[in-house]
Amino acid sequence: MPATINLSCPLPTEPDTIQLAHGSGGRWMHQLLERVILPALGRNSPARHDGAIVEPGAGPLAVTTDSYVIRPLFFPGGDIGRLAVYGSVNDLAMCGARASWMSVGLILEEGLPMETLRRVLGSMAAAAAETGVEIVTGDTKVVERGKGDGMYVNTTAVGAVRAPRPIGPAAVRAGDAIVINGDLGRHGIAVLSVREGLEFEGEVASDLAPLWAPVERLLQAGLEVHCLRDLTRGGLSSALNEIAQGAKLGIRVRERDIPVNETVRGACEILGLDPFYVANEGRFAAFVPAEQARAAAELTGGVVIGEVTAERAGIVLLETTLGVQRPLDMLSGEQLPRIC
Repeated sequence: MPATINLSCPLPTEPDTIQLAHGSGGRWMHQLLERVILPALGRNSPARHDGAIVEPGAGPLAVTTDSYVIRPLFFPGGDIGRLAVYGSVNDLAMCGARASWMSVGLILEEGLPMETLRRVLGSMAAAAAETGVEIVTGDTKVVERGKGDGMYVNTTAVGAVRAPRPIGPAAVRAGDAIVINGDLGRHGIAVLSVREGLEFEGEVASDLAPLWAPVERLLQAGLEVHCLRDLTRGGLSSALNEIAQGAKLGIRVRERDIPVNETVRGACEILGLDPFYVANEGRFAAFVPAEQARAAAELTGGVVIGEVTAERAGIVLLETTLGVQRPLDMLSGEQLPRIC
């Protein structure tokens, strides 16, 4: 019989799965941290304390927190560990801030294979090293079998604001151009393909990627970035609607200019999905003055897809390939649940 983590008696051997704690479990949680979690995170191991003290230096800080409940834990192009680190790094990037410190909360389900935990932790460590963020503190809890879907992850990131002016919907102006940094829908379709055991004509991998680098290029080039928004849950449509409503301005985008991978497009047609609503994890929209649009597209490897208008405040219009304009409404509900 394989050894398991039992939090009520000594741990004699390397465990194979997580087992629910009965009693205080303090010694056993300590051994789980010391033997598995902290070594796996390497130089990004959080401090062995209830919190962490950081030295932010001068200037304002940005902070964000998010929880990741994606199913399945592993998908083409990534896993929940890399997603959790990139997700919070990207949220700060959309504020014009670079993430420097991060806390990690792990909710582990009884019976989770230890190899799965090690793989996820290894991805988190690699993603933290890649993005230059330091995991400074964290927490681990174990819940009953069937109550945690394997594992959930919560991350909170803090970083210094690098943008010279506030970035957000309030800064958007009529006439601004809208730039996105790549094709849409790959993350949602990649996750769905694994979850439902679907096969398409071509392989689809998630677009999961850290976004600080392209944002930093925009800032270092001196572009006047008015707003940034990642195109995660609800995809492009929900992001544009939120900004239009927040800015109290209209938005017009052109279908012919919005890139969608052909395999993703075909999968969406088969499944009855709209790629403009499908989640992305490495895509964002940038709002810049029209005269800076081409430079912004070149710096981010993206394309200009539309502009902000003074008419029809709070409404997003899509000009279809037939030349007809129709509202691109905010998603009601969620096309693909448990996607991030």
